[in-house]
Amino acid sequence: MRMKLLEIENVTAGYGNLVVLRDISLCVNEGEAVALIGANGAGKSTLLRVVSRLLPVISGTIRYKNTVINAMSPHVISRMGIAHVPEGRGIFGNLSVMENLQLAFFAARKRDKGSKARILSLVFDLFPVLGQRKKQPAATLSGGEQQMLAIGRAIISEGELLILDEPSMGLSPKFVGTVFSIVDDLNKQGKSVLLVEQNATLALRFAKRVYVIDNGMVVAQGPSSEISANENLKRSYFGSGPSSMISAP
Repeated sequence: MRMKLLEIENVTAGYGNLVVLRDISLCVNEGEAVALIGANGAGKSTLLRVVSRLLPVISGTIRYKNTVINAMSPHVISRMGIAHVPEGRGIFGNLSVMENLQLAFFAARKRDKGSKARILSLVFDLFPVLGQRKKQPAATLSGGEQQMLAIGRAIISEGELLILDEPSMGLSPKFVGTVFSIVDDLNKQGKSVLLVEQNATLALRFAKRVYVIDNGMVVAQGPSSEISANENLKRSYFGSGPSSMISAP
């Protein structure tokens, strides 16, 4: 049986006086790929920001590797092994590709020169285009290439948990396929993934387990095959027309 890597228990959170998440609970097990799906404004991205400690917890508990992380700062969370790829990617457009990757080492665990070279080599093996364009300003990359750069920075942290916020947003189908193929490979190699994805079909095909979030609360959860077969969820959250029907592999 897999051990729980991330546990969120009865968490309430939001922005100032605006409560977005209400008594929400979920978990991600070691080596597992979990997706959060739901309408815009449901609280999915807010939950990721709370896990990364970019937003405070009003009440409830977040545990990572059985350690309560509610009051920890974002840089400590990163060094513990949680790598967050935010919506919009968050790259530094005026810096080169290599400079963006090197900055990631400051937030990562301490490494010697040899281990830095090894992890950079891994990133360039996974994303050859980044190696080809390492001297280019990041702003000159395409949207898909910028997403690859953002994921490459997360890989440098060598964290056990990769958090992805809308990785398909603004990407061509080709780049969506490439990005998800790489993330799938990382998951198969043992990295846990918590994914927020507006494309429910894509999320259900990638993740083995799914939480449906509505109005800051979990309204359904289970294996992707069960969620995709639930007619009530299809009508309520994914539409009822033939073109919107969801199928999991």
